[in-house]
Amino acid sequence: MHSAAFNRKAAEVKEQYVADVSDYRKYALLRALTDGGEHKLGVCWMLTPDDSGPDGKKLEYLQRPNEFRPHDPDLFDHLKVVVEHHPERTLEAIESAGLIADAEYFNEILLDDLKGREAYWAACKSKFAACDIVFFDPDNGLETSLVRGRKNSSKFIYFDEIASFFQAGKSLLIYQHFPRVQRDVFIESCRARIAKALGIDDVWACTTKHVVFLLVVHPEQQASFGPRAEAVASIFDPEFIRGYRLGRTEQAT
Repeated sequence: MHSAAFNRKAAEVKEQYVADVSDYRKYALLRALTDGGEHKLGVCWMLTPDDSGPDGKKLEYLQRPNEFRPHDPDLFDHLKVVVEHHPERTLEAIESAGLIADAEYFNEILLDDLKGREAYWAACKSKFAACDIVFFDPDNGLETSLVRGRKNSSKFIYFDEIASFFQAGKSLLIYQHFPRVQRDVFIESCRARIAKALGIDDVWACTTKHVVFLLVVHPEQQASFGPRAEAVASIFDPEFIRGYRLGRTEQAT
């Protein structure tokens, strides 16, 4: 039995971002990294209760197919159908479509309480036992000074949590929203914090207008997954997604 602390039925979930332009970039990146199912992905949505916020309305890109569709035509076409024919725009519409080949999804709600959070991660690790890569999609990103268990701590992922998956042999991809700071300095600080937590310095960044995705290839997957991570860095138009290995001169401006 799932704990009520993270049962999806415990509350309405925040899904208003589904199929917006940031989602399009996110799914395109995940599809590219998994290479048609060659690398098995676990997607941890880190869902939080609906806050009735106004975000998630950036759908205008669907009216500009000449500009946006070439990045991933099949994905673009599906998201257009989701928006036009499924106004509720649920994650189930994404998961059931098989847009990310052979992916596993963990879509329970994460609340702020400590016991519920512990149970949440235990269930997630069990779900992703056979996955090569785990994608974490917190509302905000990496932990800040907010103490775990406090209000809104569910919007962050903590370093010991990502370390537990890394120690289990998983490569990691982490969503991180950009705060209002100098971005190159902020990204480097993220790299340094990840390096300290995981004992590894090899981190990739995939940047978009509002978000950076931080990718860590597990040393045991360098031969199998490392080349794919490097290839993805140059697949997309940099105006759509810009990928680069942190610490090198080709960092985003």
